[in-house]
Amino acid sequence: MKFVFIIDPIDKLNPVHDSSVALMEAAQEFGHEVWITEINQLTIIDSKTWATIKRAHLIPVERIENHWVASNPWYDLGKTMLEPLESMDAVLMRQDPPVTIPYLYATYLLDYINPEKTLVINSPQGLRAANEKMYALQFTKVIPKTIVSQDKQVIREFLESQEAAVLKPLGGKAGEGILFLEPTDRNFNSLIEISTKQGQEPVMVQSYLPEAKEGDKRIIMLNGKPIGAVNRIPTGKEFRGNMAVGGRVAQTEITEREYEICEYLAPKLIADGLYFVGIDVIGGYLTEVNVTSPTGIREIDLLDNVNLGKQVIEWVIDQVKSQKSKVKSNNL
Repeated sequence: MKFVFIIDPIDKLNPVHDSSVALMEAAQEFGHEVWITEINQLTIIDSKTWATIKRAHLIPVERIENHWVASNPWYDLGKTMLEPLESMDAVLMRQDPPVTIPYLYATYLLDYINPEKTLVINSPQGLRAANEKMYALQFTKVIPKTIVSQDKQVIREFLESQEAAVLKPLGGKAGEGILFLEPTDRNFNSLIEISTKQGQEPVMVQSYLPEAKEGDKRIIMLNGKPIGAVNRIPTGKEFRGNMAVGGRVAQTEITEREYEICEYLAPKLIADGLYFVGIDVIGGYLTEVNVTSPTGIREIDLLDNVNLGKQVIEWVIDQVKSQKSKVKSNNL
């Protein structure tokens, strides 16, 4: 089969950390072709999506003394080609957030891939619908107390009712711009003015969960089911557990409560075509649903001695075969 991965520039990826690389390695290890492109290399010709693509050959990372080691260089690229994406079996949208205007335009371009010929994961429509902060708001039974506002007074009243809260920019990633708020903070007005761009952009504010000190759990879900998890624990004086800001990763188990959360989310995720996602859970509460390019595979594989990339690619292969069989039957 032919797989196209829409990624950030490959020379910017970290092969020992990025889940996109783990997925590409898995596809290659199964004997399939791995092609790469970027969101600014998509084109519409005759109402069909084309892309400037390159064949990628990867040297898989090796596990040495409980950490991943990559070759240098770890990839080799073939010549550039302009091809219709309908000639590929699967397209995996793995561009990192934030979700910018060019990112949204890219999802519109991906709408013009015939789903009977090529599987697109995650669904372009689903990606547009699922802001990674706002999407969680519909799952009211399992989220902490939350508001979304750009109004300073509304935010202050919420903060005073909760005693402590966490502010998150709606378009943020990797913990960027997340603030810990307390009613007594004399910088409160300035923090809100900066975060809301003088009241012009709404932000999410959630009740602070003290369990965050024990970790922010990332659970990887595939087709509505959890397949692995890693705990990200704040270090030093940092209150955020994100790996990008120095959070320590630790092995963990998925609790009964977390299985219930996944089961609660599954029907909506599948209905929206969000098959590969990473949810964040703190103290038994859902805080975010990550759909653009969920990470955590490398860390889970290392800690649990598994290969989540292969699980994901096996599922994609089964979906492609099932779809092609269905189309063939309908054409008989």
